[in-house]
Amino acid sequence: MESTSLTTLAEEQLAKAREGAAGRSAVTVHGGRDFVMRQTLMALVGEQGLAAHESPGEATLQVISGRVRMNAGEETWEGGAGELLIIPPKRHDLQALEDSVILLTVGTGSNG
Repeated sequence: MESTSLTTLAEEQLAKAREGAAGRSAVTVHGGRDFVMRQTLMALVGEQGLAAHESPGEATLQVISGRVRMNAGEETWEGGAGELLIIPPKRHDLQALEDSVILLTVGTGSNG
């Protein structure tokens, strides 16, 4: 059985994001090519984000710390620590309203 402290990992990734020129950092927590699910912990410095991109398919976003905003077409969602969003199946962007850490969970559709 494997265990990971998301709190510790979030602190580490946020420190890396603050040091990096892009203002973000990410690490895969679980999954990859041979799994049906992938979880990625992503840290974003306030005012940084991800430009508009297509939906990865079935996915959720959990806010670990901070506050983020997602725009998807005419819809806007803002969430803080402890909130979970089912990502809509359409083009969207994400912005950190303050230093934030999220856990992105994506269904990959096959296990190899």
